[in-house]
Order: sequence, then structure tokens, then C-alpha cells
Amino acid sequence: MKQYDTAYKNEVCKRIVNGKEKVTTLSAETGIAENTLYKWSARYRENMEKPFVGSGYALPENEEQIRLRRENKELRAEVEFLKKAAAYFAKQA
Repeated sequence: MKQYDTAYKNEVCKRIVNGKEKVTTLSAETGIAENTLYKWSARYRENMEKPFVGSGYALPENEEQIRLRRENKELRAEVEFLKKAAAYFAKQA
């Protein structure tokens, strides 16, 4: 699957959203599937400031969820370590 940078996606979406070009025309010109262009333009319309979140970027409303997931993962690792340590020391006694 080919990856496109955010600037390129934004430029293509601007051409679609501004009504300058149709999805079918851009699809033929760029070689990008029409479905992909429809998805990109939908995301672009939803949030024109940062439509293509990813690669380390998160929407402000998702940052808390990401932080909590990271914290949950760390806590699970700590619990697993403590279980192993408790089992080890139980054998020693």
C-alpha cells in the first residue's frame, strides 16, 4: 500500500472540496482509487485543520484517551512483573 504525505492529501482534498475537480478526474490523474479519495475528502471536511491525524499526531479530544491507554499498558506490565516477583519469592520461602 502506497503512503502519501499529509501535504499531498491536503492539496488533493482542497481540489475536491473547492469544487475545482471531480473525484473521478483526480483518481485517473493521480492513480489513487476513488474510494480512497472519497474517504480523504470526508476526513478533510470533518476537520480541515488536521484532517489526517496519525504518525504521532492526535486530535486534542483523543489525547486523554491515548494517555490513558499508555498508562494502562504500563500498569499492566508492572502488575505482571509483580506477579512474577511474588511467585519467585514464594518459591524461595
